[in-house]
Amino acid sequence: MTVSVTFAFLFLYLTGPRGLDAGQAGLVAGAGGAGLLAGNLTGGFFGDRFGHRRALLASAVTGGVLLAAVPLLPTPVLFAALPLAQYASGVQRAANAALVAVIVPEGQRRQAFAVVRAAANGGFTAGPLLGALVATRLSYDWLYVADGLGSVGLAWWTARVIPARAGGVRLPSPRSGAVRSGPARGAMAPGLGAALRARPAVPVLLGAIVVADIVYRQLYTTFPVYLADHGLDTGVYGALLAVNGGVLLCLELPAALALRRRAPLPVVATGLLLVAAGYGVLLAGPGARTAVAMMTLLTLGELLYKTPATAYVADRAPAHLQGRFQSLYAGASITGVVLAAPLGGALYQAAPGLLWPLTTAAAGVAGCAVLVGARLESGRAARHVGAGAAAGPLTTPVLRGDASEPAGVTCAETSVPPAP
Repeated sequence: MTVSVTFAFLFLYLTGPRGLDAGQAGLVAGAGGAGLLAGNLTGGFFGDRFGHRRALLASAVTGGVLLAAVPLLPTPVLFAALPLAQYASGVQRAANAALVAVIVPEGQRRQAFAVVRAAANGGFTAGPLLGALVATRLSYDWLYVADGLGSVGLAWWTARVIPARAGGVRLPSPRSGAVRSGPARGAMAPGLGAALRARPAVPVLLGAIVVADIVYRQLYTTFPVYLADHGLDTGVYGALLAVNGGVLLCLELPAALALRRRAPLPVVATGLLLVAAGYGVLLAGPGARTAVAMMTLLTLGELLYKTPATAYVADRAPAHLQGRFQSLYAGASITGVVLAAPLGGALYQAAPGLLWPLTTAAAGVAGCAVLVGARLESGRAARHVGAGAAAGPLTTPVLRGDASEPAGVTCAETSVPPAP
């Protein structure tokens, strides 16, 4: 993660060494953001179809080669090469999440995703500092070469550490019912729409995450402008970001361990409500103390909602759709990259006094929606338990894949008498 910083310096690179004007640079950056979102949303399909390990290796190598070649490419070619590299990065992110979900059993995924996020936070803390050093002491070209080689290195490390058999899903044979490895095939496996309808809390959570991400990423768009407009310089903003990264790096994994036995959706809802409270603090007026209180609440909210939400989607995914479930979550969780700046910027310009009340309300509604989703899930589970008791003998799955997989998809079935 330390080397994945080139897109933080993209605008400077394009308007500096490459000589593009701000409009052209914005077009390339916007296309790159769209490519990243598209890669997150579609990357899971490749993993479900060809195996998550293969999807990760292919996307990491493709993106790495494109980035390493940036110094050699003519400037017009960058309009296609950089969005393609971002697309590969999005596929890689979705495949990585799905691979973690496939390898780690249900019940331990929250801790596993917390480790992944801790590594990412560590890289994002050190990466910009190292990137700035390379760009100023050497050149931007070396920054892109390092990023590309780092991505290829990730593929090499993954190929060595993770066995090939770990990257697929296990499905019954359409003829014999035997469990086999490989991508989803056959009419026995439900489609994505049917799987989501059977899990109504998942679409509710995804919608809440879309709203939450647009709200949360005001931290990187309108919030620093707000601070500057009220006399707080870039140094204050940088210190607040450092506190955010440091707290997440130190506390996210311990929090995941401490809360691992808690139902995930109420934890996620609490995190979203803390995000709402963070922006709500800004209604008290500008100032350093207000900004610190806002960042504290926002950081605690992020700590509570992001890891449990990722793990929850993984736990609820059928094995043959694990990649596509992770793609849906990955896409929802970076929606703010594309929408936060234009929506927040337009509102701040038109009616600055409305920005923080609306972000507070939006995050609060998202948190309440997740609580409603939790009630939907508990009610559905209660109905299934009641129906099973009335039906007599229960069909209990013997799990060989994801523990959340419906019977007949990843497991053999055995009849047992109902509990007394």
